[in-house]
Amino acid sequence: MVLGAIEAGGTKFLCAVGDMDFNVIDKIEIPTTSPRETIEKVKDFFRQYNVRSMGIGSFGPADVNIDSPNYGCITTTPKEQWQYFNLITAMKDVCDFPIVFDTDVNFAALGEVRFGAARHVKSCIYVTIGTGIGVGAIVNNQILHGLSHPEMGHIVVRRHKNDLFEGACPFHQDCLEGLASGPSIEKRWSKEGFLLESNHEAWEIEGYYIAQALMTYILTLSPEKIILGGGVIKQRQLLPIIYHYLKKLNEGYISLPQMDEQISEYIVTPELDGLSAIKGGFYLAKKRID
Repeated sequence: MVLGAIEAGGTKFLCAVGDMDFNVIDKIEIPTTSPRETIEKVKDFFRQYNVRSMGIGSFGPADVNIDSPNYGCITTTPKEQWQYFNLITAMKDVCDFPIVFDTDVNFAALGEVRFGAARHVKSCIYVTIGTGIGVGAIVNNQILHGLSHPEMGHIVVRRHKNDLFEGACPFHQDCLEGLASGPSIEKRWSKEGFLLESNHEAWEIEGYYIAQALMTYILTLSPEKIILGGGVIKQRQLLPIIYHYLKKLNEGYISLPQMDEQISEYIVTPELDGLSAIKGGFYLAKKRID
């Protein structure tokens, strides 16, 4: 028997099976197209294995309330085909086993706490900056839930003085995601981010927005570790810019080494090599049957 996990992202679904020690046995990437086409390929992969339990971490917003009749449902996503699509229900006809559902970023945060860059702390946030911006939070070793799950990718940020871009979020236009996601970079500069030079002004603007967001998260949640993931963060020139602006925004108010000389140890990239959410999914899947 194996554990199953799905990281259901806006660009691709990463599906994996693993042993009871959370080691990946097999995995596959499936492009996120229509729900019908995508889910059929997902089912084909898992039909090959005797899965004992599964964790599904999805892009959001999503209904993560286990007591809700819509538990497992993606809700008001900008991806219109996926609006109000229930991933648990879609998998049930091939899954005679328990399924645990949450957001992909909450899974990633949990994976890094249990097995990765945050394994020595009890609280962290995982920020993914790519097709969208999402934030998962672990507080006292527990995934943070409230009315729903956190949606910290849509907070309001101050405008950079040189940025006249109108924003790309279909709901809020110039929220954090509207100004700093991968699609916003492409729309603003008419090029995908990886095609821009490392010294392009785009990265100074990007770092300014990300630093503002991190300052807000630090002031409200006070995480012991911050992990930055997603395609945009692969531009390594961003990290020093983020550190610079975060120190400037803090102005010594939080007088701790993590906000000064230890900032590069406090705000880091993932350790799990693209498997943060999968490992988090494995962990919750096993916990469900223990």
